[in-house]
Amino acid sequence: MKASVQTLLTGFSFSILWASATIAAKFGLFSVEPLLFFTIRFLTAGVILLAFVYGVQRNRLPKGIEWKQITIFGTFNTALYLGIFIVALEFMTPGVMTLAIALNPLFISLMTAIWMKRKVKMIEWISLVLGLTGVLVVAYPLLQNSTVRPEGIVLLICSMVVYSFGAVYYAATPWTLSRTTINAWQVFIGGALLIPFAWLLHKRPSEFDLRFYISLLWLIFPVSILAVQLWLRLLKADAVRASMWLYLCPVFGFVFAALLLDEPLTVYTLAGTMLVMIALYLGQKKEND
Repeated sequence: MKASVQTLLTGFSFSILWASATIAAKFGLFSVEPLLFFTIRFLTAGVILLAFVYGVQRNRLPKGIEWKQITIFGTFNTALYLGIFIVALEFMTPGVMTLAIALNPLFISLMTAIWMKRKVKMIEWISLVLGLTGVLVVAYPLLQNSTVRPEGIVLLICSMVVYSFGAVYYAATPWTLSRTTINAWQVFIGGALLIPFAWLLHKRPSEFDLRFYISLLWLIFPVSILAVQLWLRLLKADAVRASMWLYLCPVFGFVFAALLLDEPLTVYTLAGTMLVMIALYLGQKKEND
């Protein structure tokens, strides 16, 4: 009984924190430009993680081809994926972004099949089409009043494809480094790769105000550190059931967006969210067959 209550608390905490990421990012964009904001976030988080890896865990440094592998992973998983994602957020609402993030496992499944030259099952195509349709249904009324713009949807899909490639590359690489070492370096390298783009594309003055620092600290500690640890704990307990908690992320995302950013909740929101959840269920069912 105690274990099940602990699992429930862990799962709900993860879903709430993970869903809060796009809201915190949106608040940060009110103060600074997207690439500058995430460059600072990645470099700060990278330094903290590297200090932990070498100051506490005393892990070894990467060597030889490992630097190339980490750089490739950091390029796709951090620099490109989250760099494109944060730019897309300027043209999207946090609720739609959170809903779309839930589709990442479906994109990863599809890209894994392509990478391994396996025939893609019909149910995989159906789940992906259903999921994307759900996102478009939610975004439809927002497109009418320009709250969501077409370029935002295009950038969002690009970010998901890039993230899926990074995930497949990570799974296919024979790593000998610890996960914490890989994560620390890929976050730091990803941030470093964004520096020239943040500088070249800088247009408006930045305001390093209280809102910026609260957003930054929230994304680093509760989201990047605490939520990831909770997720790893859920995966260790039961990988299949762990994925069920991803279903709640869009729900919490829309609730937070409505309460904190006045994002409207409509019948389109409900219908689109249901389509995404059905898509995730079909995708998970396929994994378990």
